[in-house]
Amino acid sequence: MTENSRTPTPIDTIADAWVDTIAELEPTVATYIGRFEHNGRYGDYSPEGHERVVAAARSTLADLTAAEPVDDIDRVTKADLSRELELDLELADAQWHLRDLNVIASPAQDIRAVFDLMPTDTPEDWSVISARLGALPAAIEGHVATLREGAARGVVPARRQVVEVAAQIARYTDDSGFFAEFTAEVAPADGQLPASLARDLADRAGAARVAYDTLAAYLTSELAPVAEEKDAVGRDLYALHSRRFLGAEIDLDETYEWGVEELARMVAEQEAIANEILPGASVEEAVAFLEKDDARKLHGTAQLQEWMQRVSDRAVEELGRTHFDIADPIRKLECMIAPTKEGGIYYTGPTDDFSRPGRMWWSVPEGVEEFDTWRELTTVYHEGVPGHHLQIAQAVYNRGQLNSWRRLLAGTSGHAEGWALYAERLMEQLGYLDDPADRLGMLDGQRMRAARVALDIGVHLEKQRPDGAAAWDAPFALEFMRQNVNMPAEFVRFEVNRYLGWPGQAPSYKVGQRIWEQLRDDVAEREGAEFSIKDFHKRALDVGGVGLDTLREALAR
Repeated sequence: MTENSRTPTPIDTIADAWVDTIAELEPTVATYIGRFEHNGRYGDYSPEGHERVVAAARSTLADLTAAEPVDDIDRVTKADLSRELELDLELADAQWHLRDLNVIASPAQDIRAVFDLMPTDTPEDWSVISARLGALPAAIEGHVATLREGAARGVVPARRQVVEVAAQIARYTDDSGFFAEFTAEVAPADGQLPASLARDLADRAGAARVAYDTLAAYLTSELAPVAEEKDAVGRDLYALHSRRFLGAEIDLDETYEWGVEELARMVAEQEAIANEILPGASVEEAVAFLEKDDARKLHGTAQLQEWMQRVSDRAVEELGRTHFDIADPIRKLECMIAPTKEGGIYYTGPTDDFSRPGRMWWSVPEGVEEFDTWRELTTVYHEGVPGHHLQIAQAVYNRGQLNSWRRLLAGTSGHAEGWALYAERLMEQLGYLDDPADRLGMLDGQRMRAARVALDIGVHLEKQRPDGAAAWDAPFALEFMRQNVNMPAEFVRFEVNRYLGWPGQAPSYKVGQRIWEQLRDDVAEREGAEFSIKDFHKRALDVGGVGLDTLREALAR
């Protein structure tokens, strides 16, 4: 997309080849990054399939170690890809794949979720979907084989995750669930699909439901009885996951204490703003006051989607004139209601050619029909512009300088989510959250992210609770979150289950924001009077998605 193209180097070639390898071995990842040539199939989720991925990672790491960088772009690529491959091998040695089951980001979800990103415009598109549906039972069988091998070795997930995923699957396979509704929408009544293809879709969707029900039966009858009672994964495994999600090594004990202190700061800031909204009011009273304000409510997902798109379009238009250079392909951001009802809001980046734009997705839990704009305004900025969309789509746009791995696969949650929280605060500074209610909503999210630092590290390292009464456990974690967020009970329960099964991910938001702010302050101190915040943002985002240790090194140069 950019005019100045860089001549690919040997390190670029290695990185590009790694993307090709991942696309071949893990086709769901290929779909996620817009590589559609593998859309009709799945990878091998069995233990043998995992070993092939590990062998490829070892081979690529050896090639990368032997290669010499020719410039700073190469130095960033070599440092970051090497760190990622080394961590992949450490996690393999820790046998994480044998217990990889949680409520949000494990094969049980990935195998289904890939359909959300597949084209559905033509009969040819549906033919490819039919092929992948046909391959789904084998993918599930491979996943079961891996979990079964883990059980044989005594490497198992927590029972809570096993039970929750089984319940999740029941919603997938219900008569009104995903597989039934997904293919029912393309019945051949309007003549758009051949009757034979419609039959294949229906039959294969039915087989997919049976395969998922088989997985649920295995989880319930075989895995649950031998699963771990404790949710905690322990310090050593947690440290690996923390590095995985941050791309940086941190002092877990210092970070836990900082998280407790940061939470107290967020509470104090909220209390001050609550008093602005309703003099003398507590945070809870201010929230109750706002929740009664129908002018700040959206009713139904149609209104939610329309509002999200309107807010996003305004941010792109105005910031593109005043604070950021936003190229035309990046200006399109689609706000979507996800076809699932699991909870969570997330962003998916554009394809390499922008034929599929960046998208903001909202998975609305069953029964949630009302949404408060004061709570969610900052979420649109977080997921869109200047948050994830500006960050991720800019890296895709910068294809003339960055190899395909740097554009499409590199990066960590700490880099991405830390930037998005940084962006929320930036929007406050730019005047987009001048309404105290909107600022309270932003702080509600910041408070939640601070609480997650303490909760996640506390539970998984079994640290003493802030009240000193006992060690952290799941019941205390749930009550702790209830006290620190203003969210429906369905959201809170899903969120806590997510943290318990996905160690290290939840703190990466707030810790990532902390590191982004430290990086900015470090550069400002070095540059003194010459420092420009706009130039800092451009330099940092032009590096693309990398681990935060790699970003620190790149900015220091």
